[in-house]
Amino acid sequence: MKTTVFGSGSWGTSIALLLNDNGYDVTLWSKFEEESNILSDTRENPLLKGVVIPDKINITSDINEAVSNAGAAVIAVPSYGLRETAQALLGRLEDDCVIICMSKGIEKDTSSLFSSILKETFGESASIAAVSGPTHAEEVARKVPTACVAASEDISVAMRVQNLLMNDYLRVYTTTDVVGVELGAALKNVIALGAGISAGLGFGDNTMAMLITRGLAEMAELCVKMGGRKETLAGLAGLGDLIVTCMSEYSRNRRAGVFIGNGLSAQDAMTKTGAVVEGYYAAKAAKELSEKVDVDMPICLETYRVLYENKPPKVALRDLMGRSRRSEQSTGEEIWVT
Repeated sequence: MKTTVFGSGSWGTSIALLLNDNGYDVTLWSKFEEESNILSDTRENPLLKGVVIPDKINITSDINEAVSNAGAAVIAVPSYGLRETAQALLGRLEDDCVIICMSKGIEKDTSSLFSSILKETFGESASIAAVSGPTHAEEVARKVPTACVAASEDISVAMRVQNLLMNDYLRVYTTTDVVGVELGAALKNVIALGAGISAGLGFGDNTMAMLITRGLAEMAELCVKMGGRKETLAGLAGLGDLIVTCMSEYSRNRRAGVFIGNGLSAQDAMTKTGAVVEGYYAAKAAKELSEKVDVDMPICLETYRVLYENKPPKVALRDLMGRSRRSEQSTGEEIWVT
C-alpha cells in the first residue's frame, strides 16, 4: 500500500522512515520544491543529522504525485499549515484513504481542534484519526522504543492506524477519545514553555514537578468541559507527552521557555530555537478556550501573559504561588476517573 506523509520536517521524516521500515511504499511530500530537492539529493533531513533517508522513499513537492493511489495520508505539518494542507488534499484522495493527523496543536485563529477542521473539510464519513504521545522525532527516527495512541471516533479506524504504524520500536494503543488526545497534544506544549521558563530562571525539580502536576490538572479540567475523558490525560497523550516535553533536551517548547527565562523576548526566543514553537500558538488558544467554557487554567494563563503581554516571568511565577488557598481536588472527588 502507498502511504504519503505530508510535511517534511523532523516529525514527518521520522514517520516516513517508520512506514518504510513497515514495508509500505512511502512518499514524503514537502510544500517547498527547494526543500524537496535538497532532501532528495542529500538523503538527510538537517533536523535529523546522521539519519539516512533510504532511496526507496520518494520525496516530492508535487501534490498530485503525492496523493496518487495513496491508501493512507499522514498529515505532519506545523499547526498553522494544517487547514491549508487539508484544503490542498480535498478532492484528490481516494475514497477509502485513511487520514491520519500527526500534527500537534490548536488552530491559532479559531481555537479549533484539528479533527474538527478535517471533518469540516473532508466530511463526517471520512476515515480520520489523530495520533499523539511522547514521540520525539529524533528518537523515533533512531528506532528508540516508543509508545503512542491512535484516536478515532470509529474504533475500527483507530485499529487500522494501529496496524499501519505499530512495529518492534513503536507500540500503538487505541482510543475513541479524540478530544482528549488532541487537547493533550496541544496543551502540553504550553505547560512545557512554562517549565522551560522556570528552568531558565534557575528554579529546580520541585518547581518542575509542581508545573507538570498542576498543569496536568488544568488540562484534564478543560478536556472534560470540552467532551473528552480525564483518564485520557493520565495516559500517553497527556501525562506521557507532558513529561517528555517539559523535561527533554529535544523539546523545542522547553528550549524556547529557557531562553525566555534567561531574559529573551518571546519572539527572540522562538527565533533562537530555530524551529516552530507550537506552545506559543497553543497558549493563545488555551486562554480563549478556558474563557469560553469557564475553566480556571492559571499556569496556561500566566504563560500566555509572559508570551503575549510581556509580563516578567518572575512576576508570573510569584502570582501563581500567591493564589488563594484551595483543595487539590476542586470538587472533592478523585482527579482521575477509573
